[in-house]
Amino acid sequence: MTEQYFMPTHVVVGEGCVRENGALLREIGQKAFIVTGAHSAKACGALDDVTAALEAAGCTWTLFDGVMANPTIACAYAGAEKARACGADFVLAIGGGSPMDAGKAIALLAKNPDLPEEQLFSGQYPGGALPIVCIPTTAGTGSEVTKASILTNDRAQTKSSISHPLIFPRLSFVDGRYTWGLPLSTTINTAIDALSHAAEGMLSCKAGALTDCLAKEALARIAACFPALEQGSLTPAQRQSLLIASTEAGMVIANTGTTAVHGMGYSLTYFQHIDHGRANGLLFAAFLDWLQPKAPARVGEVLKCLGFDTVEALRREFATLLGAPEPLSAEQAHQYAAIAVQSKNLANCLVVPDQAALEAIYRKSFGL
Repeated sequence: MTEQYFMPTHVVVGEGCVRENGALLREIGQKAFIVTGAHSAKACGALDDVTAALEAAGCTWTLFDGVMANPTIACAYAGAEKARACGADFVLAIGGGSPMDAGKAIALLAKNPDLPEEQLFSGQYPGGALPIVCIPTTAGTGSEVTKASILTNDRAQTKSSISHPLIFPRLSFVDGRYTWGLPLSTTINTAIDALSHAAEGMLSCKAGALTDCLAKEALARIAACFPALEQGSLTPAQRQSLLIASTEAGMVIANTGTTAVHGMGYSLTYFQHIDHGRANGLLFAAFLDWLQPKAPARVGEVLKCLGFDTVEALRREFATLLGAPEPLSAEQAHQYAAIAVQSKNLANCLVVPDQAALEAIYRKSFGL
Protein backbone atom coordinates (compact mmCIF):
# COMPACT_ATOMS: atom_id res chain seq x y z
CA MET A 1 0.00 0.00 0.00
CA THR A 2 1.38 3.41 -0.96
CA GLU A 3 0.96 6.71 0.86
CA GLN A 4 0.88 10.22 -0.58
CA TYR A 5 1.74 13.51 1.09
CA PHE A 6 1.54 16.89 -0.65
CA MET A 7 1.90 20.34 0.91
CA PRO A 8 3.17 23.03 -1.49
CA THR A 9 2.74 26.09 0.76
CA HIS A 10 5.79 28.13 1.72
CA VAL A 11 5.31 28.72 5.46
CA VAL A 12 7.15 31.48 7.36
CA VAL A 13 6.90 31.25 11.16
CA GLY A 14 7.78 33.69 13.92
CA GLU A 15 7.20 37.06 15.53
CA GLY A 16 7.36 39.89 13.03
CA CYS A 17 7.59 37.53 10.09
CA VAL A 18 5.31 39.58 7.80
CA ARG A 19 7.26 42.82 7.89
CA GLU A 20 10.58 40.98 7.75
CA ASN A 21 9.66 39.05 4.61
CA GLY A 22 7.79 41.53 2.46
CA ALA A 23 10.01 40.71 -0.52
CA LEU A 24 8.30 37.30 -0.68
CA LEU A 25 5.02 39.07 -1.43
CA ARG A 26 6.55 40.80 -4.45
CA GLU A 27 7.47 37.36 -5.79
CA ILE A 28 3.77 36.44 -5.71
CA GLY A 29 2.44 39.55 -7.50
CA GLN A 30 2.18 43.33 -7.61
CA LYS A 31 -1.51 44.03 -6.92
CA ALA A 32 -2.86 42.44 -3.74
CA PHE A 33 -6.55 41.94 -3.03
CA ILE A 34 -6.71 41.85 0.77
CA VAL A 35 -9.60 39.78 2.13
CA THR A 36 -10.57 40.22 5.80
CA GLY A 37 -13.46 40.55 8.19
CA ALA A 38 -14.58 43.94 9.41
CA HIS A 39 -12.55 44.16 12.62
CA SER A 40 -10.13 41.42 13.68
CA ALA A 41 -7.30 41.99 11.16
CA LYS A 42 -7.24 45.66 12.10
CA ALA A 43 -7.47 45.08 15.85
CA CYS A 44 -4.65 42.54 16.06
CA GLY A 45 -2.21 44.56 13.96
CA ALA A 46 -2.01 42.12 11.07
CA LEU A 47 -3.52 44.51 8.53
CA ASP A 48 -1.03 47.25 9.42
CA ASP A 49 1.86 44.80 9.07
CA VAL A 50 0.57 43.56 5.72
CA THR A 51 0.03 46.98 4.17
CA ALA A 52 3.44 48.16 5.39
CA ALA A 53 5.11 45.06 3.93
CA LEU A 54 3.27 45.43 0.62
CA GLU A 55 4.16 49.10 0.29
CA ALA A 56 7.80 48.47 1.21
CA ALA A 57 7.90 45.81 -1.50
CA GLY A 58 6.41 48.17 -4.09
CA CYS A 59 3.03 46.39 -4.25
CA THR A 60 -0.35 48.09 -4.41
CA TRP A 61 -3.39 46.78 -2.58
CA THR A 62 -7.19 46.92 -2.42
CA LEU A 63 -9.10 46.02 0.76
CA PHE A 64 -12.22 43.83 0.81
CA ASP A 65 -13.35 43.64 4.44
CA GLY A 66 -16.85 42.32 3.87
CA VAL A 67 -16.33 38.73 5.03
CA MET A 68 -18.77 37.59 7.69
CA ALA A 69 -18.49 34.60 10.04
CA ASN A 70 -19.22 31.41 8.10
CA PRO A 71 -18.93 33.17 4.71
CA THR A 72 -21.63 32.65 2.13
CA ILE A 73 -21.36 31.75 -1.52
CA ALA A 74 -22.70 35.23 -2.35
CA CYS A 75 -19.83 36.81 -0.39
CA ALA A 76 -17.30 34.88 -2.48
CA TYR A 77 -18.91 35.94 -5.75
CA ALA A 78 -19.04 39.59 -4.63
CA GLY A 79 -15.40 39.54 -3.60
CA ALA A 80 -14.33 37.94 -6.88
CA GLU A 81 -16.11 40.65 -8.87
CA LYS A 82 -14.23 43.35 -6.95
CA ALA A 83 -10.92 41.51 -7.35
CA ARG A 84 -11.38 41.44 -11.12
CA ALA A 85 -12.46 45.08 -11.19
CA CYS A 86 -9.29 46.29 -9.46
CA GLY A 87 -7.00 44.09 -11.54
CA ALA A 88 -5.64 42.12 -8.60
CA ASP A 89 -3.00 39.53 -9.43
CA PHE A 90 -3.05 37.77 -6.05
CA VAL A 91 -5.31 37.36 -3.02
CA LEU A 92 -4.04 37.97 0.52
CA ALA A 93 -6.40 36.66 3.20
CA ILE A 94 -6.04 37.72 6.84
CA GLY A 95 -8.09 36.26 9.67
CA GLY A 96 -9.54 33.07 11.02
CA GLY A 97 -11.06 30.39 8.88
CA SER A 98 -13.80 32.62 7.48
CA PRO A 99 -11.60 35.19 5.68
CA MET A 100 -9.13 32.54 4.55
CA ASP A 101 -11.89 30.29 3.19
CA ALA A 102 -13.54 33.27 1.49
CA GLY A 103 -10.19 34.40 0.09
CA LYS A 104 -9.58 31.03 -1.51
CA ALA A 105 -13.01 30.96 -3.12
CA ILE A 106 -12.52 34.54 -4.34
CA ALA A 107 -9.17 33.58 -5.89
CA LEU A 108 -10.88 30.75 -7.74
CA LEU A 109 -13.91 32.73 -8.89
CA ALA A 110 -11.82 35.71 -10.00
CA LYS A 111 -10.35 33.46 -12.70
CA ASN A 112 -13.62 31.66 -13.45
CA PRO A 113 -16.12 34.54 -13.77
CA ASP A 114 -18.74 32.53 -15.63
CA LEU A 115 -18.79 29.61 -13.17
CA PRO A 116 -22.42 29.10 -12.06
CA GLU A 117 -23.14 28.58 -8.38
CA GLU A 118 -24.33 25.02 -8.92
CA GLN A 119 -20.86 24.12 -10.26
CA LEU A 120 -18.85 25.86 -7.55
CA PHE A 121 -18.20 22.60 -5.69
CA SER A 122 -17.68 20.49 -8.84
CA GLY A 123 -13.88 20.51 -8.86
CA GLN A 124 -13.83 21.80 -12.46
CA TYR A 125 -12.12 25.19 -12.72
CA PRO A 126 -10.69 25.69 -16.21
CA GLY A 127 -9.55 29.27 -15.54
CA GLY A 128 -7.27 28.31 -12.66
CA ALA A 129 -7.01 30.58 -9.61
CA LEU A 130 -5.17 33.68 -8.50
CA PRO A 131 -2.18 32.97 -6.22
CA ILE A 132 -3.12 33.03 -2.53
CA VAL A 133 -1.30 34.27 0.57
CA CYS A 134 -2.76 33.53 4.02
CA ILE A 135 -2.14 35.01 7.45
CA PRO A 136 -4.05 33.26 10.27
CA THR A 137 -5.17 35.33 13.25
CA THR A 138 -6.76 32.42 15.14
CA ALA A 139 -5.21 29.08 16.08
CA GLY A 140 -7.73 26.61 14.76
CA THR A 141 -8.59 26.19 11.11
CA GLY A 142 -5.19 25.51 9.55
CA SER A 143 -6.64 26.91 6.33
CA GLU A 144 -3.30 28.60 5.64
CA VAL A 145 -1.94 25.22 4.50
CA THR A 146 -4.96 23.42 3.02
CA LYS A 147 -6.64 23.07 -0.35
CA ALA A 148 -10.11 23.55 1.15
CA SER A 149 -12.54 26.44 1.25
CA ILE A 150 -15.65 25.97 3.40
CA LEU A 151 -18.67 28.10 2.52
CA THR A 152 -22.21 28.34 3.87
CA ASN A 153 -24.44 26.68 1.30
CA ASP A 154 -28.02 27.81 1.89
CA ARG A 155 -29.31 25.71 -0.99
CA ALA A 156 -28.07 22.53 0.73
CA GLN A 157 -28.68 23.93 4.25
CA THR A 158 -25.17 23.07 5.37
CA LYS A 159 -21.55 24.07 4.90
CA SER A 160 -19.97 22.81 1.68
CA SER A 161 -16.33 22.41 0.72
CA ILE A 162 -14.35 23.37 -2.35
CA SER A 163 -11.34 21.06 -2.34
CA HIS A 164 -8.75 21.56 -5.06
CA PRO A 165 -4.95 21.92 -5.28
CA LEU A 166 -5.46 25.25 -7.09
CA ILE A 167 -6.38 26.90 -3.78
CA PHE A 168 -3.41 25.74 -1.74
CA PRO A 169 -1.90 29.03 -0.52
CA ARG A 170 1.38 29.85 -2.23
CA LEU A 171 2.68 31.54 0.93
CA SER A 172 1.57 31.75 4.59
CA PHE A 173 2.83 33.72 7.58
CA VAL A 174 2.34 32.23 11.06
CA ASP A 175 2.80 34.83 13.81
CA GLY A 176 1.28 34.12 17.20
CA ARG A 177 1.19 37.85 18.09
CA TYR A 178 -2.02 38.14 16.10
CA THR A 179 -3.76 35.75 18.51
CA TRP A 180 -2.72 37.46 21.76
CA GLY A 181 -5.92 39.46 22.15
CA LEU A 182 -8.41 36.71 21.35
CA PRO A 183 -11.20 36.10 23.89
CA LEU A 184 -10.83 32.92 25.92
CA SER A 185 -13.92 31.34 24.34
CA THR A 186 -12.48 31.86 20.84
CA THR A 187 -9.10 30.52 21.95
CA ILE A 188 -10.71 27.37 23.36
CA ASN A 189 -13.02 26.80 20.39
CA THR A 190 -10.23 27.21 17.86
CA ALA A 191 -7.87 24.99 19.86
CA ILE A 192 -10.54 22.28 19.90
CA ASP A 193 -10.96 22.71 16.14
CA ALA A 194 -7.23 22.17 15.61
CA LEU A 195 -7.33 19.17 17.96
CA SER A 196 -10.23 17.73 15.98
CA HIS A 197 -8.31 18.18 12.72
CA ALA A 198 -5.27 16.34 14.04
CA ALA A 199 -7.30 13.54 15.65
CA GLU A 200 -9.62 13.09 12.68
CA GLY A 201 -6.53 12.93 10.48
CA MET A 202 -5.25 10.00 12.54
CA LEU A 203 -8.68 8.38 12.32
CA SER A 204 -8.91 8.80 8.55
CA CYS A 205 -8.50 5.95 6.09
CA LYS A 206 -6.01 8.26 4.30
CA ALA A 207 -3.69 8.59 7.31
CA GLY A 208 -0.04 7.77 6.77
CA ALA A 209 3.32 7.92 8.51
CA LEU A 210 3.96 11.57 7.64
CA THR A 211 0.51 12.83 8.59
CA ASP A 212 0.66 10.84 11.83
CA CYS A 213 3.93 12.56 12.81
CA LEU A 214 2.36 15.98 12.33
CA ALA A 215 -0.90 14.98 14.02
CA LYS A 216 0.79 13.58 17.11
CA GLU A 217 2.97 16.68 17.46
CA ALA A 218 -0.09 18.93 17.13
CA LEU A 219 -2.08 16.95 19.70
CA ALA A 220 0.81 17.07 22.18
CA ARG A 221 1.14 20.84 21.77
CA ILE A 222 -2.57 21.39 22.36
CA ALA A 223 -2.72 19.00 25.33
CA ALA A 224 0.19 20.82 26.95
CA CYS A 225 -1.97 23.96 26.93
CA PHE A 226 -5.02 22.38 28.59
CA PRO A 227 -4.15 23.73 32.10
CA ALA A 228 -3.63 27.26 30.73
CA LEU A 229 -6.88 27.06 28.78
CA GLU A 230 -8.71 25.95 31.93
CA GLN A 231 -7.21 28.85 33.90
CA GLY A 232 -7.87 31.34 31.12
CA SER A 233 -4.34 32.67 31.00
CA LEU A 234 -1.92 31.84 28.17
CA THR A 235 1.62 33.11 27.68
CA PRO A 236 2.81 34.40 24.29
CA ALA A 237 4.83 31.19 23.91
CA GLN A 238 1.70 29.09 24.48
CA ARG A 239 -0.23 31.20 21.96
CA GLN A 240 2.50 30.62 19.40
CA SER A 241 2.55 26.89 20.15
CA LEU A 242 -1.21 26.63 19.62
CA LEU A 243 -0.88 28.44 16.30
CA ILE A 244 1.89 26.10 15.18
CA ALA A 245 -0.27 23.15 16.24
CA SER A 246 -3.12 24.53 14.13
CA THR A 247 -0.82 24.80 11.10
CA GLU A 248 0.49 21.27 11.67
CA ALA A 249 -3.07 19.94 11.92
CA GLY A 250 -3.93 21.81 8.73
CA MET A 251 -1.10 20.01 6.96
CA VAL A 252 -2.62 16.77 8.21
CA ILE A 253 -6.13 17.33 6.89
CA ALA A 254 -4.79 18.71 3.62
CA ASN A 255 -3.84 15.09 2.98
CA THR A 256 -6.30 13.02 5.01
CA GLY A 257 -9.44 15.15 4.95
CA THR A 258 -11.73 15.37 7.97
CA THR A 259 -14.24 12.73 9.01
CA ALA A 260 -17.70 12.33 10.54
CA VAL A 261 -17.11 14.82 13.36
CA HIS A 262 -16.86 17.67 10.87
CA GLY A 263 -19.66 16.30 8.73
CA MET A 264 -21.91 16.27 11.79
CA GLY A 265 -20.73 19.58 13.15
CA TYR A 266 -21.78 21.54 10.08
CA SER A 267 -25.50 21.23 10.93
CA LEU A 268 -24.86 22.44 14.47
CA THR A 269 -23.22 25.54 13.03
CA TYR A 270 -25.73 26.10 10.23
CA PHE A 271 -28.95 25.58 12.19
CA GLN A 272 -27.93 26.19 15.82
CA HIS A 273 -25.24 28.85 15.21
CA ILE A 274 -22.80 26.93 17.39
CA ASP A 275 -19.20 27.91 16.73
CA HIS A 276 -17.52 25.39 14.43
CA GLY A 277 -14.75 24.35 16.84
CA ARG A 278 -17.18 24.08 19.73
CA ALA A 279 -19.50 21.93 17.60
CA ASN A 280 -16.64 19.53 16.91
CA GLY A 281 -15.76 19.41 20.57
CA LEU A 282 -19.32 18.65 21.67
CA LEU A 283 -19.42 15.66 19.29
CA PHE A 284 -15.89 14.35 19.60
CA ALA A 285 -16.07 12.13 22.70
CA ALA A 286 -19.28 10.40 21.60
CA PHE A 287 -17.74 9.75 18.18
CA LEU A 288 -14.70 8.15 19.86
CA ASP A 289 -17.05 6.05 22.02
CA TRP A 290 -18.72 4.76 18.85
CA LEU A 291 -15.44 4.14 17.01
CA GLN A 292 -13.38 2.61 19.83
CA PRO A 293 -14.80 -0.95 19.64
CA LYS A 294 -14.22 -0.93 15.88
CA ALA A 295 -10.72 0.60 15.87
CA PRO A 296 -9.41 0.30 19.45
CA ALA A 297 -5.70 0.67 18.66
CA ARG A 298 -6.18 3.83 16.64
CA VAL A 299 -8.48 5.49 19.17
CA GLY A 300 -6.00 4.50 21.87
CA GLU A 301 -3.20 6.30 20.01
CA VAL A 302 -5.24 9.51 19.85
CA LEU A 303 -6.03 9.33 23.56
CA LYS A 304 -2.39 8.66 24.42
CA CYS A 305 -1.24 11.72 22.46
CA LEU A 306 -3.65 13.83 24.50
CA GLY A 307 -2.54 12.30 27.80
CA PHE A 308 -5.72 10.32 28.52
CA ASP A 309 -6.29 6.63 29.24
CA THR A 310 -10.01 6.61 28.49
CA VAL A 311 -12.59 8.41 26.38
CA GLU A 312 -14.37 9.31 29.61
CA ALA A 313 -11.30 11.23 30.84
CA LEU A 314 -11.24 13.17 27.57
CA ARG A 315 -14.98 13.85 27.88
CA ARG A 316 -14.43 15.36 31.33
CA GLU A 317 -11.67 17.63 30.03
CA PHE A 318 -13.85 18.83 27.16
CA ALA A 319 -16.72 19.45 29.59
CA THR A 320 -14.41 21.62 31.67
CA LEU A 321 -13.29 23.61 28.63
CA LEU A 322 -16.61 23.85 26.78
CA GLY A 323 -19.23 23.76 29.53
CA ALA A 324 -22.69 22.30 29.06
CA PRO A 325 -23.96 21.74 25.52
CA GLU A 326 -26.75 23.77 23.99
CA PRO A 327 -30.25 22.21 23.94
CA LEU A 328 -30.96 19.78 21.11
CA SER A 329 -34.21 17.91 20.50
CA ALA A 330 -34.60 14.32 19.35
CA GLU A 331 -36.21 15.63 16.17
CA GLN A 332 -33.18 17.82 15.46
CA ALA A 333 -30.81 14.91 16.08
CA HIS A 334 -32.75 12.88 13.52
CA GLN A 335 -32.79 15.76 11.01
CA TYR A 336 -29.08 16.51 11.35
CA ALA A 337 -28.12 12.84 11.01
CA ALA A 338 -30.06 12.68 7.74
CA ILE A 339 -27.99 15.62 6.47
CA ALA A 340 -24.66 14.38 7.86
CA VAL A 341 -24.95 10.96 6.25
CA GLN A 342 -24.71 12.72 2.88
CA SER A 343 -21.47 14.54 3.80
CA LYS A 344 -18.38 13.91 1.69
CA ASN A 345 -16.37 13.78 4.92
CA LEU A 346 -17.73 10.34 5.78
CA ALA A 347 -15.76 8.77 2.93
CA ASN A 348 -12.57 9.50 4.89
CA CYS A 349 -13.63 7.53 7.98
CA LEU A 350 -11.79 4.37 9.01
CA VAL A 351 -15.25 2.95 9.66
CA VAL A 352 -18.15 4.76 8.00
CA PRO A 353 -21.12 5.38 10.35
CA ASP A 354 -24.62 4.95 8.97
CA GLN A 355 -27.46 7.36 9.67
CA ALA A 356 -28.56 5.48 12.79
CA ALA A 357 -25.03 5.66 14.21
CA LEU A 358 -24.81 9.39 13.48
CA GLU A 359 -28.11 10.00 15.21
CA ALA A 360 -26.93 8.01 18.23
CA ILE A 361 -23.77 10.14 18.41
CA TYR A 362 -25.83 13.33 18.34
CA ARG A 363 -28.13 12.00 21.05
CA LYS A 364 -25.27 10.95 23.32
CA SER A 365 -23.41 14.23 22.80
CA PHE A 366 -26.46 16.24 23.88
CA GLY A 367 -27.73 13.97 26.64
CA LEU A 368 -30.85 12.74 24.86
